[in-house]
Amino acid sequence: MTYTGDVTPGGAPAVRELDALTITKVSVGPMDNNAYLLRCRDTGDQVLIDAANEAPRLLELVADGGLAAVVTTHRHMDHWVALEEVVAKTGARPLVHADDAEGLPIDAESLTDGDTVAVGDCALEVMHIKGHTPGSIALLYRDPAGTPHLFTGDSLFPGGVGNTDQDPARFGQLIDDVEHKLFDRLPDETWFYPGHGRDSTLGAERLAVPQWRARGW
Repeated sequence: MTYTGDVTPGGAPAVRELDALTITKVSVGPMDNNAYLLRCRDTGDQVLIDAANEAPRLLELVADGGLAAVVTTHRHMDHWVALEEVVAKTGARPLVHADDAEGLPIDAESLTDGDTVAVGDCALEVMHIKGHTPGSIALLYRDPAGTPHLFTGDSLFPGGVGNTDQDPARFGQLIDDVEHKLFDRLPDETWFYPGHGRDSTLGAERLAVPQWRARGW
C-alpha cells in the first residue's frame, strides 16, 4: 500500500518501509498530534518521536520490540502527555534539546545541534530550529538508498512555519533557521513529517518561503 502520511485520531497508522528503516506514523487526540515510531530493520531497535498522548496506543505500537529512546521535538505539553508513562513502561531514554528540558515532566538527556540519535544501525541528525520554542529540533534521516526524511515537530508544516505568537523576533529566528538550515541544505525531494497534519516535501513548499517571510507569522 502506498504511503501517503494521512492519519486521523483513532485511525490506523500509516507505515512506510525504507530499505533500512520502518516509519510508523500515528495521530493521537485530542489535538491531532503526530507520533512517529522508527524501527531499524536490521537490528529491530526502535525510537519514538513525540510521545504526544494516548500512552496505551503508543505502547501497543512499540509492542514487544522494546524502545531505545523517546525524542521530544519541543517542550509544548501536547507533545509529551504520554512521555512519563511510555518511559516508565519501556525504560526508554528520554531525549530533548537542552533549551527545552525544563518544560518536560521528567528529567531527560540533553541534545544539541549536530548530535546523532541512533536507531539501531540508522542515525538521526539533530537540527536546532529556534523560534517555535527555544529548544525546538528537527531530526534528519539521510537514507543511503533514497531521499532524506525530516521530522520537523512544530517548526515546519505544509503551508508555513510554526506558531511564534506574533513575536517578530521569534518569527525571524524561525523563518531564518527553516530557510537556511532546512531549505538551503536539503534537496527538493526531502520528505518532511510535521507534528500535526499531513506530510509534504521541501520541493512542494520551497517557492512559497518568500511569501511566508513577507506575511510575518
